[in-house]
Amino acid sequence: MELQAYRMDGLGNDFIIIDRRKKKIDLTKDTILKIADRKIGIGCDQVIIIDKDKEKKTDAKITFFNSDGGQVAACGNGSRCISFFLMQEKNRKKSSINTESGILTAQLKQANEISIDMGKPSFLWNKIPLVKKMNHKKVLIKLKNNQSFIGYTLSVGNPHIIIFKNITIEKLKEIGPVIEHHNYFPERCNVTFARILDRKNIEIKVWERGAGLTQACGTAACATVVASSKQRLTGRQASIHFKNGTLHIHWQPNNRIIMTGSVSPIYKVSLNI
Repeated sequence: MELQAYRMDGLGNDFIIIDRRKKKIDLTKDTILKIADRKIGIGCDQVIIIDKDKEKKTDAKITFFNSDGGQVAACGNGSRCISFFLMQEKNRKKSSINTESGILTAQLKQANEISIDMGKPSFLWNKIPLVKKMNHKKVLIKLKNNQSFIGYTLSVGNPHIIIFKNITIEKLKEIGPVIEHHNYFPERCNVTFARILDRKNIEIKVWERGAGLTQACGTAACATVVASSKQRLTGRQASIHFKNGTLHIHWQPNNRIIMTGSVSPIYKVSLNI
């Protein structure tokens, strides 16, 4: 079966978008795995499904699937891309989407720059979640070969651990999946290593839960600024730098996180499913 879909990316974090608002399309986990697999399918970090919002509170109901086929509640760059997609469709400069992590509203700032409200972070151990009550600000991760890291854990719609240490991509590929699956994290976690450049700039590398090494991660960018602000390494506004671009994060006084950055054009693609 041939299916028309769309491809977009946010700073290299790429997505296949399937619109089910007009036509019923059944997608199994195996189908999502095939689509996301870069060796046998078109390949992507996440598959995003657009459905009608049955409650008609937003422009669309959005579901995110990582490349391992698992559903996730939040995807920052994916939310920015979908928001732009809906704005283009409706010829508007604003949109709202209904996700598992809540309703997200977005605005078009420039030609392809989207600002989106990602909601409030959570620091409660059982909301992150962690396997038991512990100091979420200083979670000690012990690995083999006497390696250990202290990370700041929180949720931005999905679980994150932020480790303020600069490491190589090769090292991240080695230890990222181990930390992701550490027994402290019953739902696994996104792993970010952050290097503070100055009070307003941070460079990060991300191993994404269920997707692996990624070019960029919006919720990780949000989580990093919250953690760095909490630890007084930066203020509540900072730019997060990835290989392919920058996300600007503002953790507002009302605790809501605003993320701003560019998205790619929308490309039509054909899938064989």
